[in-house]
Amino acid sequence: MPNPRNLVDFEGIHGAYSTYKTDGVTIVYDATQPGGAAAATLGKAVSLSAAGTVQLASDGEAIVGKLLKVEADNKATVQDAGFVSLPAGNAASVTLGLKVVGALGAAAAKGYIREVASATAAEINKGRGQIVDASVTTAVYVRL
Repeated sequence: MPNPRNLVDFEGIHGAYSTYKTDGVTIVYDATQPGGAAAATLGKAVSLSAAGTVQLASDGEAIVGKLLKVEADNKATVQDAGFVSLPAGNAASVTLGLKVVGALGAAAAKGYIREVASATAAEINKGRGQIVDASVTTAVYVRL
């Protein structure tokens, strides 16, 4: 039996979850999919598009959290605090200890993260959390 102390896993620690409306454009309910949305949507970074409404995050946007589930009434469960794993954007820098903002993935797909551009004041104000493990770019651990 492996020693459980040899396994490092932050997922969900100190998690807090909220319900938001979905934008209906970047996040669409699909009854045929597990979790209520296409696999390409779940687990991605979300940002606010309107009051109480989330969308997949675009480049440089403030991150609200991680999209976990979409319901038929166009409501979504979002983990908005604690440790989450989020995918890094296409060729995105993800340096330990830095805050994150939204980024784009391959083919300009939304819902990814990157580190805050330290020379951009607007991004510094939008930056959130702290990167704690960037060893796997498809699952960068961030403490929100």
